[in-house]
Amino acid sequence: MKIVTEFPRPVREIKHTEITMPDGTRLAARIWLPEDAEEVPVPAILEYLPYRKNDGTLARDIMRAPYIAGQGYAYVRVDIRGCGESEGVMKDEYTASELQDGCDVIAWLAEQRWCDGGVGIVGISWGGFNGLQIAALQPPALKAVVTLCSTDDRYADDIHYMGGTMLCEQISWAATMFCYNTVAPDPRHVGGRWREMWLDRLKGSGLWIKNWLEHQRRDAFWKHGSICEDYSAVQVPVYAASGWADGYPRTVFRLMENLDCPRKALVGPWAHKYPHIGAPGPAIDWLSEELRWWDHWLKGRETGIMDEPQIRLFMQDHAAPQGSYDTREGRWVTEPSWPSPNVSRVAWSLAKDGTLARGEAGEGTVHVSTPATVGLQAGKWCSYANHGDQPIDQGPDDDASVTFETAPLDADVEIAGDAALDLTFTCDKPAALIAARLVDVAPDGSATRISYGMLNLTHRDSHERPEELVPGQIYTARVPLKHVAQTLRKGHKLRLALSNTYFPMAWPAPEAAVLTLDLANCLLTLPERKGADGELRDLGTPVAAAPLDTETLQKGGFDWKIERLENGGARVTITDDDGRFRIKDNDLTVSTKCVETYELASADDHAPTAHIIWHHSLERGDWLTRSETETHVTTTRTHWQVRAHLRAWEGDTLVHEQKWDESIARDHV
Repeated sequence: MKIVTEFPRPVREIKHTEITMPDGTRLAARIWLPEDAEEVPVPAILEYLPYRKNDGTLARDIMRAPYIAGQGYAYVRVDIRGCGESEGVMKDEYTASELQDGCDVIAWLAEQRWCDGGVGIVGISWGGFNGLQIAALQPPALKAVVTLCSTDDRYADDIHYMGGTMLCEQISWAATMFCYNTVAPDPRHVGGRWREMWLDRLKGSGLWIKNWLEHQRRDAFWKHGSICEDYSAVQVPVYAASGWADGYPRTVFRLMENLDCPRKALVGPWAHKYPHIGAPGPAIDWLSEELRWWDHWLKGRETGIMDEPQIRLFMQDHAAPQGSYDTREGRWVTEPSWPSPNVSRVAWSLAKDGTLARGEAGEGTVHVSTPATVGLQAGKWCSYANHGDQPIDQGPDDDASVTFETAPLDADVEIAGDAALDLTFTCDKPAALIAARLVDVAPDGSATRISYGMLNLTHRDSHERPEELVPGQIYTARVPLKHVAQTLRKGHKLRLALSNTYFPMAWPAPEAAVLTLDLANCLLTLPERKGADGELRDLGTPVAAAPLDTETLQKGGFDWKIERLENGGARVTITDDDGRFRIKDNDLTVSTKCVETYELASADDHAPTAHIIWHHSLERGDWLTRSETETHVTTTRTHWQVRAHLRAWEGDTLVHEQKWDESIARDHV
């Protein structure tokens, strides 16, 4: 990465200012802008997050914001109410008040002396979500959006549910925000108000996992903020980006297919990261690409960005399975639109002898009834490029699954888009799930998962109106798989692996089930690509502003541990320790650590446990706050059982403690 410290327009930084909302609540902002912006106003770019501008995202912001500001923009990082140094209490994600505050912030930005009246909104993950959601509310000053690693459908394609199955990552994410909501405001910025603000958060933020488990189907709770309910509400230009290792690449394709506004898309090999710090590599000069977008839509400059193909994809080559990658081999390709004229959907049949072949009708039946431990090789639903959080060798999972496999391919095959599996089946229980994986099997036998999908079969016809299965009755269902662009090499085999368990990716059905598949009426459809690459503009080497200056006081680390237990069960332990470090910019010392444990008592266990402990502390001189949160989830056949415990200290004094013990009925999950 090239570090740049001098810019066309010298930059000044406002480390803390407050924006007053119509109800009097003050939101905290950090602003980078040209020194002469009040004399020569510039467009503003908003990034609007709950992750604490003063410490949580500062390392990332400090490398983005000054660079963009130096090209003639005001980069404004605002903390959502109830987070960081913003007043109020945050009780859930993407609330109506959060989105209205975003609209009010945009109006405030447009009125500042240093702003020329035009505003863009940018964000990754949460900020990518609410950027789309705010755009759908059509604030007048908003002129363009950049959304990364985001979703247009909060139920069908987010960290909570996948195909109606409950993702264990929902528990992980709830535990993360449970901890974030306990972190104190910085008294350096809010003065004596900090303690009252902190106590309000500790007492008022609530238990988000309870909120989410009370909505196990796609109801009004999830429709709120899902712009797929009305794509036409987004009328400003949208640039969408993601990565194949991210949880959210499918959104990019739906936005290209369904939006009516000007739009562009980019999908690389990356995990849940901005592309200029994208991992696995190759990372790109994303800041320059982003500026081409802003210059076109906020400054009216002809940058050529809208003359290029609508979609650019990284076509991945084979990679041996290893849980994480520094870089992925492959090449960039473009598509003029989505759906692409270069992609054809080709049917592959499933045969009782375990073969997978183009076009030929399958025959016979197979039974799918897998141990609860299938899924240990899966990695995370959303990779953060940590070691072990991408899928490892699929052999052990596939050996315990039902598989169908091609002969060695006689030529390379490229796929680009979303595969789908159509099933005709019966089930002996009222509830079951299916997990389908596409696996690249190398000549040496190593097995790399390239895509997958899951479906809660009670949701076979609708996520809004699930229905129990009647044992013995014949059903059909379509299992959508994640989008991917992948080259399958000549001599390799393509494997389809099927299981009705996939833990700890997804919570298991209430009891073990047997699915019987009618193979004559089951098809795998692959999006096969044939197209010329053409001339592609080089996406360049990453550039950024100077990194944040920190002092490491205690090293951290990341660890992903899989244990096979003597009784046939298994335990997965994920340790994410950021260590203890001091931010020299504000003399703030931060310490964060999380340990997640997912355990099956046996290979027949359909009531596993998830246990997550978070520790967080902030200190400066004699000021010290710390918190510990604990989340424990298990199930019976009929209910979710959730226990949670929060403790927060000022110095050595326990200032707040709260416990929850909740039982929530299972609703077809």
